[in-house]
Amino acid sequence: MRATFLLLAMMAAARVLAAGEMPAIMRLDGSTITPAEIDQCVTRLMRAADVTGVGIAIFNGGKVAYLKTYGVRDKENNLPLTPDSVMSAASLTKAAFAYMVMQLVQEGILDLDKPVYEYLPKPLPEYQNYTDLASDERYKRITSRMLLSHTSGFPNFRWFNDDRKLNINFEPGSRFAYSGEGYVLLQMVVETVTKKPLQELMNSRVFEPFGMTRTSMVWESRFENDYANGFDEYGRSLGSQRRTKAGAAGSMSTTLDDFARFMEAVMQGREMREETRTLMLSPQIQISSKHMFPTLASETTDENKPIRLSSGLGWGLYWTPYGKAFDKGGHDDGWRHYTVCFDKPKTGILIMTNSSNGEGIYKELLETLLKNTFTPIEWGRFTPYDQLPPRAPLK
Repeated sequence: MRATFLLLAMMAAARVLAAGEMPAIMRLDGSTITPAEIDQCVTRLMRAADVTGVGIAIFNGGKVAYLKTYGVRDKENNLPLTPDSVMSAASLTKAAFAYMVMQLVQEGILDLDKPVYEYLPKPLPEYQNYTDLASDERYKRITSRMLLSHTSGFPNFRWFNDDRKLNINFEPGSRFAYSGEGYVLLQMVVETVTKKPLQELMNSRVFEPFGMTRTSMVWESRFENDYANGFDEYGRSLGSQRRTKAGAAGSMSTTLDDFARFMEAVMQGREMREETRTLMLSPQIQISSKHMFPTLASETTDENKPIRLSSGLGWGLYWTPYGKAFDKGGHDDGWRHYTVCFDKPKTGILIMTNSSNGEGIYKELLETLLKNTFTPIEWGRFTPYDQLPPRAPLK
């Protein structure tokens, strides 16, 4: 079984970029790396960290320069992961949703600084999912800008609270605390204002214009011919995520090829004016938390001041000798993804994995494939695989 896995891990399923052999790939510092060197790095890390499947896309000049998948999407049937294998996007969904929201802002349909409750036909606490806020009028100060930049004061999700109730934990707009709940509320506002369901909005404004033909906010039967299962830390299959309800915080299903197309569109500013794109990728608040998770932990640090770690609108931001970088991660059981692009050279990388061990290889992939030593690994809790404590043996 292991020999078969290693064989599949070496197999290429690549987008054809040009006739003949793939050229060397440009890295941030101007050096190059060959496809063979990328293969060697990725497959070595997969073996060492027990990562089931990995998709890698590297961008030069705002376009895909390298795109390839490794490993398997289904261990039991020895099926290889392909660029068209449908995977759970997890929180990469938020970046795609934010892009659509910024189109609405550009068209004057949504005002970033208008309290979102004013867009609703009845008071927010009268909606079933928001009755918990009836005694806290701070909800009236929450804006779309705060929801997109994770400064609303909401927990990540209410079920992380002991009482499983939604609450506001600090003055809205005063600090960063990553929140899926914020995106859930903004989805309700957007659907109310446009009078259209999220699936329709995303299809017409993002997926179709960018050629994302195997992406959807809900599971579709057409994905059955090529989809990936997620795998836990022990390599056990968790199956595929088949969401039946569109959710801005994380329901999107996509592929390596499709999300690479989305990242090309973001770098190129497609379907968006330059001033809107600049606003989306501008710092809304500097981040001083010690770690991204737990989201409401009070510990702070100055460690990320040199890179000016900040939250934009739907994206994380930091600054380097190569200029501004914007990034986004995705984390769910059996799924670990990360993408970062350096705005001025339009050089970047997309890493997608169907393994709960995927974050353990981010640091070396970023440093080797991109020469990116700037991503705040510690803040994101992307602990390298060889620094993790031993996994407890399965009972």
